Amino acid sequence: MKLYYSPGACSMAPHIVLNELGLPYEAVEVDLKAHKLVKTGEDYYRINPKGYVPAIRLDDGSLLTEVAAILQYLADRKPETGLLAAPGSMERYRIIEWLTFISSELHKGFSPLWNPAMPEAGKQLAIERLKQRFALLDQHLADKEFLMGPKFTVADAYAYTILNWSYFHKLDLGTYKHLQAYMKRVAARPSVRATAHAEKLAA
Repeated sequence: MKLYYSPGACSMAPHIVLNELGLPYEAVEVDLKAHKLVKTGEDYYRINPKGYVPAIRLDDGSLLTEVAAILQYLADRKPETGLLAAPGSMERYRIIEWLTFISSELHKGFSPLWNPAMPEAGKQLAIERLKQRFALLDQHLADKEFLMGPKFTVADAYAYTILNWSYFHKLDLGTYKHLQAYMKRVAARPSVRATAHAEKLAA
């Protein structure tokens, strides 16, 4: 299996999950500005016509894209880990609910901040909307270790990855004490530390 990733991008979520599961994989870095593989210079559009990460090349040669789909696929490779609940269970639907929220409300919520053409007023509006989402998460995590309670799931890998962008954009999470504590808990996991090291985001 190959994971196409870019350091610190949303592809960090499946990278974390791969390390959490201990699945064998090859990490292939993509330069998203040039849309080329860093090591070989190959045109990334020829691999993934969508042009963005993550993507995984499966052992049968097929390509799977989109964070939420990849996370569910990976977790189902080792269901005994509990990173994704059993098919048909309400717990699984709750995890998918979180994945959808993270994708639509957090991941896409940051999009205006990455756009250099976005006017400052548009960025401020996006920040205010993100703060509303941060407050919701902070309230949810007031009595929970992770999004689903005591157990780390694929939703946490995705949430942590996207919320990490707050630091890049200098959005202060200090007023959200439960959310900030959650980020520290997730960051301390061996799989997250290994991923940060592999992506050269930490020593």
